[in-house]
Amino acid sequence: MYKVIIRPILYLFDPEKIHYFTFSMLRFLHKIGFGGLFRKLYKVNNPKLERELFGLKFPNPVGLAAGFDKDAKLFKELSNFGFGFIEIGTLTPKPQAGNPKKRLFRLKEDSALINRMGFNNGGVVEAVARLKKNTKGRGHVLIGGNIGKNKATPNEAAVNDYLICFEALFDHVDYFVVNVSSPNTPNLRALQDKEPLTKLLQTLQNKNAEKLKRKPILLKIAPDLTNEQLLDIIEIVSETKIDGVIATNTTITRDGLVSENRDEMGGLSGKPLTNRATEIIGFLSEKSNHAFPIIGVGGIHSPEDALEKLHAGASLVQLYTGFIYEGPKLIKNINKALLKKE
Repeated sequence: MYKVIIRPILYLFDPEKIHYFTFSMLRFLHKIGFGGLFRKLYKVNNPKLERELFGLKFPNPVGLAAGFDKDAKLFKELSNFGFGFIEIGTLTPKPQAGNPKKRLFRLKEDSALINRMGFNNGGVVEAVARLKKNTKGRGHVLIGGNIGKNKATPNEAAVNDYLICFEALFDHVDYFVVNVSSPNTPNLRALQDKEPLTKLLQTLQNKNAEKLKRKPILLKIAPDLTNEQLLDIIEIVSETKIDGVIATNTTITRDGLVSENRDEMGGLSGKPLTNRATEIIGFLSEKSNHAFPIIGVGGIHSPEDALEKLHAGASLVQLYTGFIYEGPKLIKNINKALLKKE
């Protein structure tokens, strides 16, 4: 029904406007009692799907990637579609509007999106107020907190922005993701260079060690890194002892695209990223001798795409663009395919 009826209607409208409209509709539908129906339709409950990672128990290995629910406005509702975990953000210390509109583009012929949103969010304090409702026990949603820096903050002071977000979110998320790989904040990707990245991660780890019980910290990397840079990432993970890597963010390459929006500036996600993201997962896994967990994301539009990433070395996977193109049934189909392989 989603691909035949709902998606064609959604595609008649501007993608960013329809995103906010969809949020409003999902909130309304849950208020009038549709949450139980969505759980019945899409959730696969089976102990065989559970994964233990970073000291956390994931109900299943299929998560929602950061960027969809930036401000933690809909994590409970979205979890009813069968996600095993939800990653919110990217959040910054201060609210910011992001880049000028229009900044989100469909590439329908390529099953892709290009975005140059620019970390638009209401700031970490507003998100924390919502996350306080995610109480422990039954109904608790496993949440990752994806953190970044404000556009106005120079790279030399970026570590302070990450620390502010880390401290604010610490009691309200289950793990952290350090985002230095978005192409839509000027000079942000320069923080992936070995020296500044090591300093940033070590500073967060030092703060983490001061806590009564530390939280897992992961690094989200770009798909545009060279093999030499990926080897640096392995070394940095080993040196700073962070808990894992998310591979990958959006790409700035435009190889083989046919859609009319293909030349828009921003990060490309969706099917064109499928193979590259899987290659990076395999490279990191093999070259590190499976030294750390990897969450695989990028171009997952079918159960086969997810299984390929898991086979390449990922422990968990995340959806974003595939969720938009294929609908919530994709989550169910991936989990059912995993059960068949058990």
